[in-house]
Amino acid sequence: MKRLFILTAAVVALASPAFAALKPGDKAPDFTANGYLAGKPFTFKLAKALKKGPVVLYFFPAAYTGGCNIETHMFSEASADFAKQKATLIGITAGNAERLQAYSSDTQFCAGKFPLVADPGAKIAAQYQSSLDLTRLPPGAKAPKDISGRTSYVLAPSGEVLHTYDDLNPSDHVNQTLGALKAWRAKGK
Repeated sequence: MKRLFILTAAVVALASPAFAALKPGDKAPDFTANGYLAGKPFTFKLAKALKKGPVVLYFFPAAYTGGCNIETHMFSEASADFAKQKATLIGITAGNAERLQAYSSDTQFCAGKFPLVADPGAKIAAQYQSSLDLTRLPPGAKAPKDISGRTSYVLAPSGEVLHTYDDLNPSDHVNQTLGALKAWRAKGK
């Protein structure tokens, strides 16, 4: 556990994110993924979620790690604000996927307020160009080959990307995505 925390801290501090290739106007790739909602198994289908309204999709490197804990807690705290915008909120990670069941109901982080899905091998992250660039790790540092970056997307019900925010610092992802949703709604959507 301590070793994973140190590794994650090194990744967050030293790795640069891959620049998200999906830009506003691009079509978001469809996917289905297994995960958890409040500790219960859950299958997320993007196409089904988009039929209900906009989707806020955020990728994070790994459950139970420093920056990801902060980001997930912030999204949890703002989950009612996303609901007011009639948006589906979903977190996706390739890291520590075996711990998502506990993480999805942990009152310090997600608190069961929205689903978290696993992305084994970071395949969904690759489709969304949200894989972490590990080339800047210090010499000799070891890290998982396939790990999600920290990228957030706002998707219109049509599947069009409305907003992309790519930054390893977790502090502004909620503001960025919520702001984009409100701006889209202000246009009469």
